Amino acid sequence: MKLPERRPRRQARDLSPTTPVRLDREESIARFEQETFDLVVVGGGITGAYVALDAALRGYRVALLEKDDFASGTSSKSSKMVHGGLRYIEQGNLPLVRHSLLERQRLRRNAGHLVQRLPFLFPILSVDGIFDRRLAKGFESLLWSYDLAGGWREGVLHRKLSPEEVLAQCPLFKEDNLDGGLMYYDARVDDARLTLTVARTAAFHGAAIANHTKAASVLRSGGKVSGVLAEVDGREVTIRSRSVVVAVGSWLRDWDPASADVDKPSIRPAKGVHIAVPWEKIQNSCTVTIPVPGRTRRATITRWGNTSYLGTTDDDYEGDLDEPYCTEEDMHFLLDGAMTALNTDLSPSDVVGSIAGTRPLVAPPGGKTVEVKRNHEIRTDQDGLVTVVGGKLTTARHMAEQTVDAVGAVLDKKHRCATMKAPLLGAAGYDAQAAVASGGLPAHLAERFGTESRFVSGLIAEDPRLATPIVGGLPYTEAEVVYAARHEMARTVDDVLSRRTRARLMARNASGEAAARVGEILGSELGLSHLDVKAQVDDYLGQIHKEESVLMGANQK
Repeated sequence: MKLPERRPRRQARDLSPTTPVRLDREESIARFEQETFDLVVVGGGITGAYVALDAALRGYRVALLEKDDFASGTSSKSSKMVHGGLRYIEQGNLPLVRHSLLERQRLRRNAGHLVQRLPFLFPILSVDGIFDRRLAKGFESLLWSYDLAGGWREGVLHRKLSPEEVLAQCPLFKEDNLDGGLMYYDARVDDARLTLTVARTAAFHGAAIANHTKAASVLRSGGKVSGVLAEVDGREVTIRSRSVVVAVGSWLRDWDPASADVDKPSIRPAKGVHIAVPWEKIQNSCTVTIPVPGRTRRATITRWGNTSYLGTTDDDYEGDLDEPYCTEEDMHFLLDGAMTALNTDLSPSDVVGSIAGTRPLVAPPGGKTVEVKRNHEIRTDQDGLVTVVGGKLTTARHMAEQTVDAVGAVLDKKHRCATMKAPLLGAAGYDAQAAVASGGLPAHLAERFGTESRFVSGLIAEDPRLATPIVGGLPYTEAEVVYAARHEMARTVDDVLSRRTRARLMARNASGEAAARVGEILGSELGLSHLDVKAQVDDYLGQIHKEESVLMGANQK
């Protein structure tokens, strides 16, 4: 009888290390060349990162590669919400809601420093609202369904608000026709940091991971997948593996390495955009859902520090997946919606940042994208290629569990999933209130690094000059840039300003002014030449200039 294989000793390692977990890209690339893996994961978004973590915790030998940077695609451009999705109840997809709420609570437990509870407010208007008061009772029944499906796990149920209570949450909301409101609770997350933390945790448990490493093709031998040919720093590297997982999201539309005789899933990218404006222009204390005149789609406004971000659109997208942009039309759609609902004056000059990403919907053409169910699909080919696509941020862990189950069937080597109760780096032993109340930890560090915040603070203790803010008006410090280079595999100015911090979204132009200093720090930490640093700074400035130009009506994509 074949005995089960022993799990690697690393599974028992303390997830509260006394020294920072260092992501060593060169070490990972060396492992790519030297080892034979059980699986190679192509795609460093939230799904691919969770596949790598799940597989590593089960004891599989794992490699993860991402052509750009972790979360540089859809996974840094989401609504930042970890939620069940009320409109999925409206679609009749109660199983997805129930499971999403269960996954939300797992994330709240396993990544408590990153995922925070967030109240959501639905104003009730007598006319021209999301729904009028005649439908409010019907909508409240949906909220009861939401509570029973899993919302109760937050410890609070939805409640009715008077007009005065609505205005207390959002004082600029127009009082005309305001009958009251309904409030319920979900959660939010910095999606880019969540993805990065999942990837770093996978590396902590033994996965070899690398960003800026492109999968050129899937290799096959004897009718079975045998690895991936990757492009690494201008050269080709063969990564040997017994199975391959493709988790590239919307990019499956343009790159599907499956055999020609395999039926491809219908990938329908849908573009979603958000814009950021100064919070003082909105003054919301919670996420407020607003009606948009002439559209069935509703919009939301969420506070994030000293900014509020408005979103989202949901339109079919056929353009370059590497360069979706928030257009002038998208921007005015959101600004007009906000000004219809609020007593505020917003203009394009108030937009301090924007993001645009694509959702990988699994659906054929036709119909409205907002009506497409956010289900996922996992396909296992005869040659050992496993493809996962669709779904949403909240359910990424579960998607990964099912994907690794499929890999186990390919390998005939199964282990039980361990991610349901596996804390991410920074979460074990984290207590937000105690951390901030102690007076030694800024709130923005606690919410981004958790228990690892002490390592960033330690850099400042060694060199107080690193406490200097990197972007005017934002809390990010030079110490965080150093930490990103040493321990978070940040390779470029864009990696730091767009994803290790969210400066590009919260203060696009100010982040451009900081680009040279970020480049200088990266040059020192990574041993980059002056020409390499200049090229990175110029590239970043070019990116944000194009983003602003498209937003203002030039160079429409």
